[in-house]
Amino acid sequence: MKKARFYNSSNAPKPNKPNHMGVVAIIERDGKILLEHRIDSDRWAFIGGGLKIDESIEECLRREVLEETGREIVSYKLFDIFSDPYRIAEYPDGNILRIISVVYCVELERKELICSEESRELKFFSLKELSKLKVAETHLDIMEKYLSQRN
Repeated sequence: MKKARFYNSSNAPKPNKPNHMGVVAIIERDGKILLEHRIDSDRWAFIGGGLKIDESIEECLRREVLEETGREIVSYKLFDIFSDPYRIAEYPDGNILRIISVVYCVELERKELICSEESRELKFFSLKELSKLKVAETHLDIMEKYLSQRN
């Protein structure tokens, strides 16, 4: 079963659970950006995931990056916080959440990446290739802002 994500859509359902907070890691290497092909949504997305109740945002960032790439973070810097109410995800179990994302620019150790069970593939994409991808709806605003500031 796949979850549905909405981005500034009039068709987005209203949340029925508390807000969901998570982290997103923008990982750039040699002019290319790392994305994962998610199994749950069949979309490409930045590395990231949800904050556990007993961890800090930075601990969540380190955990999610390690889980999804198999690699440790060398350095990170806060990029932005995305908290607009139009960032909605609907899950197969009926939960509908507003997603708040704390986004970091991250540098990884330069070793081979290891894909997690949550993903089909990890791949670095050039800026030209990004426009051809089906990107997770709740990551579109992040990608747009990052690319606009990068240019």
